[in-house]
Amino acid sequence: MTSENPDMRASDAERERVAETLREAVAEGRLEMDEFEQRLDATFKARTHGELVPLVRDLPVPGGRSGATAGAVAGTSGSAVDWPARIGGTPTSSGGFAFWGGFSRKGRWTVGPTFTAFAMWGGGEIDLREAHFAERDVVIRCFTIMGGMQVTVPPDLDLQVSGFGVMGGFGEHSKLDEEPEVAPGAPRVKVTGFALMGGVGVERKRRKAEKRRLQEQERLRLEKRDPGDGRKELG
Repeated sequence: MTSENPDMRASDAERERVAETLREAVAEGRLEMDEFEQRLDATFKARTHGELVPLVRDLPVPGGRSGATAGAVAGTSGSAVDWPARIGGTPTSSGGFAFWGGFSRKGRWTVGPTFTAFAMWGGGEIDLREAHFAERDVVIRCFTIMGGMQVTVPPDLDLQVSGFGVMGGFGEHSKLDEEPEVAPGAPRVKVTGFALMGGVGVERKRRKAEKRRLQEQERLRLEKRDPGDGRKELG
């Protein structure tokens, strides 16, 4: 598949989508590290669709869909994540339960419109950074008694937290250096519930792919400034 207009100027968002496809490919073993670095460098130097298309023509887009060129070069969202493509489908989990133990929902999974989690004398992990969503509006209900629960969301998610704690805590915190900016078309997630003698924490945190992207950008910036020891400075 090729771009309909290879001479069209590429946007920053399109370069980011191609870079995300490349990062996913190297993580899955489809690309060797040296080829990944060459393609990534070419991605950030690309000026047109015609230069971007060959870099992902032989790769699937993140999530296993075919047609990487269309998904990566001509995505519909200004975010590095194509949120509209991650909304829709059949939920793979509608809840989590832990009693003297723990539960975890993370990685590639599909969140239903309502997800209910309960932990008593135990803990739970709900990670939405790589998740898909059956619907755009999602309510996550967290209840814990003498236990703990952690909800992790990407920085660009539309998030609302309204739970409360009794002899415990329920709240949002962030380790990001900048204020979060909601991406167009991102899911709207409301986290609610209560914590009794326990805690529920909601944290905005970058995806692993996003962290790799920032590291690669920093490495390329250092190499352009001093090609001889860019890698050394990062190490």
